[in-house]
Amino acid sequence: MSQPAAFQSQDFPFDKLFAGHLPPLSKGITLLAGQTLTRGAVLGKITASGKYTLSAAAAGDGSEVPDAILAEDCDATAGDRAAVAYTRGDFNEAALTFGAGHTAASTREGLRDKGLYLVTLQA
Repeated sequence: MSQPAAFQSQDFPFDKLFAGHLPPLSKGITLLAGQTLTRGAVLGKITASGKYTLSAAAAGDGSEVPDAILAEDCDATAGDRAAVAYTRGDFNEAALTFGAGHTAASTREGLRDKGLYLVTLQA
């Protein structure tokens, strides 16, 4: 005897990170130890190690150049952690976390060159 189909609904926690129609692309990264970052953090890549950290304008190790957007919350306080970051897509600038010295305005052009487009959403 077959079972009838059953349906249920669930709430989806919409975080407004995406803003547009360009499908996001992602890749696996290594998040540098000693930080806890949330989804939407703007990351820079450290040239010497290839690891990612929150991009800060005065860093000087390569990570001062924004390179990716963190796709998931990640706790790397105890050591380097594998994570996923977006490398292309349209993103709501109000949903991003910027490191010291960075703003949406100061990173817009550099991120656009990498295929990461910052969009201002209308309320």
